[in-house]
Amino acid sequence: MAKNQVRHPHCNPVINRFVENLEKTIALSSIVLSSDIQKHFGPRGETVYLKGRLLFIDSSILEISIFAREVNSSIFVDKYRLHYMEKQNQMLFRYDNAPHHLVITSHPHHKHIPGKIVQSTCMPSLKDVLNEISAIIISK
Repeated sequence: MAKNQVRHPHCNPVINRFVENLEKTIALSSIVLSSDIQKHFGPRGETVYLKGRLLFIDSSILEISIFAREVNSSIFVDKYRLHYMEKQNQMLFRYDNAPHHLVITSHPHHKHIPGKIVQSTCMPSLKDVLNEISAIIISK
């Protein structure tokens, strides 16, 4: 386990695996310059709230907010927000499941892009989001 990883003393193994997989995905990414993700575990380790940001090699930023819990030995993500922006804080895209776009057929899941809201069938994996960001960085 990496030096900066923090675990709840009674953390659920499913929650542990979820957090470890997220940390591994970040660590293996060649475009992540630095990572500052805070982990807040529920009182019995049955939930986790992840909040922080990734800084990329082009100075763009991904803000991450994920609230997840263990349900029947699986991870259930109650709320998420993956907000990608340029170094000047201008949004490039954001995935979230805030229930405010009722007309989107994938409600509550959706993706914001400048001037538009599009459907997103579910929360994308962090790996998929990092691949999307990598393509944006390469195309610059």
